[in-house]
Amino acid sequence: VVKHVNHRIPVFFGIGAIRTSKCVYLAKGAVKAGVDAVSILQPMFIKPSEPELRAHFETIARSIPETPVLLYNNPGRCGYTIPQETADYLAHNVPNVIGLKESSGDLSQVEEFVRRNRDVDFKVLCGKDTLIYAGLAVGCVGAVCSTANYCPELVCSIYDKWVAGDMKGSLEAQFTLNPVRLLTDKATFPVATKDMTNIVGRNVGESVLPLKTSSDALKDAYAKAMKEAGIL
Repeated sequence: VVKHVNHRIPVFFGIGAIRTSKCVYLAKGAVKAGVDAVSILQPMFIKPSEPELRAHFETIARSIPETPVLLYNNPGRCGYTIPQETADYLAHNVPNVIGLKESSGDLSQVEEFVRRNRDVDFKVLCGKDTLIYAGLAVGCVGAVCSTANYCPELVCSIYDKWVAGDMKGSLEAQFTLNPVRLLTDKATFPVATKDMTNIVGRNVGESVLPLKTSSDALKDAYAKAMKEAGIL
């Protein structure tokens, strides 16, 4: 990916592992490969205490001191949220921890990550596709969205219209996206994302076990929703 992109856009490397040592190994390997930044998901399956989780993130970040690090809060996949105190400490004490992707869907929590760390210009990215507009309204600087795989123009228009001052247009773009994104919940993530990406002509292959591709009826529903949104 780094070679293909060739510095045209930044490449973020996502890390999701239980052991801190494995995360350090992956982070160093990614930096050696030439990525621009590293994103670190909280450990899944286990549930570290706040001091343990803080040490986990800090150890990884300090192992690659010249590379920007984003925390990735995804309680839906990991079973717990990154505490505000953890993000506060890392934002104020570890120079290369520059921001956080927030996928909880809890707008109050998103707002708090922004509010409590705005003095150090901590960047918060909205990780919930249906809340891009709302996230921008409470201080997010952007979003990371699964829907951008198959409708990047629509997703980007929410942001582009917002920064251009077209709040009404931005909100309408969000409303156009939402029915499509909500329909993906009919399948196990990321099955619908792959299926919709295939539908628009970007061949990314079928889902692999234990996941299975969507039924023909559900694929028809995807296509119908995408046509109504102007994606097809």
